Amino acid sequence: MKKIILFALLIGMTTISCEDFEGWNIDQKNPSAVSGSFLFTSAQKALAVRMQSTDVNTNIFKMFAQHWTETTYTDEANYDLEGRDIGGNFWDDLYTDVLSDLNQAMVIISADESLDATTKANQLAIANLMQIYTWQILVDTFGNIPYTEALQGNNNIVPKYDDDAAIYMDLFARIDGAIAQLNGGGSSFGGADLLYHGSTAQWVKFANSLKLKMAVRISDFDGGMAATMANEAIDSGVFTEKSDNAAFPFEGTPPNTNPLWVSLVQSGRKDFVIANTFVDIIVPLNDPRITVYIGDNGPFNIEEDPDADPIWVDYLGGPYGDNNTWGNYSHVGDLFHTEDFEGLLFSYSEVEFLMAEAAARNLIGSDAEEHYNAAVTANILYWGLSSDDAEDYLDQESVAYDSENWKKSIGTQKWLSLYARGFEAWASWKLLDYPNTMNRPVVSELPVPRRYIYPLSEPNINEANYNDATSAMGGDALDSRVFWDINGQGN
Repeated sequence: MKKIILFALLIGMTTISCEDFEGWNIDQKNPSAVSGSFLFTSAQKALAVRMQSTDVNTNIFKMFAQHWTETTYTDEANYDLEGRDIGGNFWDDLYTDVLSDLNQAMVIISADESLDATTKANQLAIANLMQIYTWQILVDTFGNIPYTEALQGNNNIVPKYDDDAAIYMDLFARIDGAIAQLNGGGSSFGGADLLYHGSTAQWVKFANSLKLKMAVRISDFDGGMAATMANEAIDSGVFTEKSDNAAFPFEGTPPNTNPLWVSLVQSGRKDFVIANTFVDIIVPLNDPRITVYIGDNGPFNIEEDPDADPIWVDYLGGPYGDNNTWGNYSHVGDLFHTEDFEGLLFSYSEVEFLMAEAAARNLIGSDAEEHYNAAVTANILYWGLSSDDAEDYLDQESVAYDSENWKKSIGTQKWLSLYARGFEAWASWKLLDYPNTMNRPVVSELPVPRRYIYPLSEPNINEANYNDATSAMGGDALDSRVFWDINGQGN
C-alpha cells in the first residue's frame, strides 16, 4: 500500500493537522503522549475535509456528479485521473489520515486504564463506526481494496486486496456489534467528538442510518440481504430530523475552515463554474434551492447572432469538460464561499430518500411517496427555505412522485439534494441511473467513470496483490464496476 511504510509518522502528522482545536492539554513535542481522543478528533476532521474538498488532486466527485465543471485546467472534468494520481492521493488520505489514526486511537483507548469499562466500550464502538463509514467510501470508490491485512504498518507493506462484497458483509457485522455496545448508553468522547459531542444515542442513529444506506446500495446485488438489513436498521432507529445530521463544524478562521472556502476564496483562483448538466436540469423545475446553489452573476445573453436581439437567461452552465471562461457562466452559490459552512457527512433528508428507495424496491413495507415528499421537504428546509417553498415545488407535475418511474423521481431529486456532496451524488447516480442526461466531456468524450483507478504506485509496490485485484475487477479501469453497481446503464 502506498506510503504504508510511513505509518510510524502518523501520530506526528495528525498532531500537525489538528493542532488548533482548543481544549487539549497535550505536549505536542512528545507524540507518544497523544491521547486516543485526540487522534479520534483528528480523524473526524481529516474525513470531513477530504469529503468536502474540491481539491483536484484528490476529490473530483463534484465533476463525476456533473454539478460543477472546470475553467482553465480541464483534465479532471475530462476524467484524467492519472496526471495527478488522484486515486492514489484519495487512497492515501483515507488510509493514513483517517483509518490509521482511528486504528491507533483504538489501540490507545484499549490500553487506557483510566477509562471505565462503559466509556472505553463506547469510545471503541464510535471509532469503529467512523472506520466503517470510511471503509464503505473506499469500497464504493475503488471496489476491491486492502482490508483484512491493511493498517499493519511495517508488519505488512504488501497487503492483499479483499473482495468488495465480502468487505461489505463484514461491515454489516461490525455495525451490529457497534450498535450492541452503544445501546447501553453512558459516556464516550464528550467534546472530542465534533459530530455528536459524545452522544451514544446519536451514534446509534448514525449506525442504523449507515446500515440502511449500505442495504440500499446492495439491493440489486442481493435483494434478500438488503431487505433484512434495511428493516433491521429502521426498526432500531434511523435519522428522523435535521438535528440528527452528521455535520462537521468548520470554523471561521484557518486552518479549520471549510475546504471549499480554501479552494474558492482563499486560493484566489477561479477554477470552477456550474456545469450545464446541472443548470439544464434544475432551471426547468423551478427549484427554490437554485438561489442557494448557484450565484447571482447573470443574466447571460445566449443569442449567438450578434445582429439579433439578446436572449437573456438568469443561469447558464458551462459546457461540461470544456475550457470554460469563468465570467461567462454561472458561479457557485455564496454559501459555499463561507469559511464556517458545515461539512455534511450524512443527513436526515438523505435517509428519507433511502427510505423512499427501499420502499419503491419493496425492501420495506412503507409508502415510497411519503418518504420522497419528506426527503424533498427536509432538504429544502435544510438550505434555509420554507415549508411553503417545498409544498409549491412538490405540487408541480414535473416534481411530484411518479410511482411508474420512481428511479427518475428519486434519482433526480436525490442528485439535486446532494449538491456539493459529489461522492454521494455520484454513487446515487450509479445505482439509479438518474439523471439520465449526463454529458460526455467536450474533450475526452468519455462516459462518467464507475470508479477511481488504483494508486499509480500499486503495480510496483504491491504487484502480485494488485494484479489479483484488477483481474477480479475486470481491469483497473474507469468503467470497471464495484460489486453492487450491476444495473446502471451509464451515459
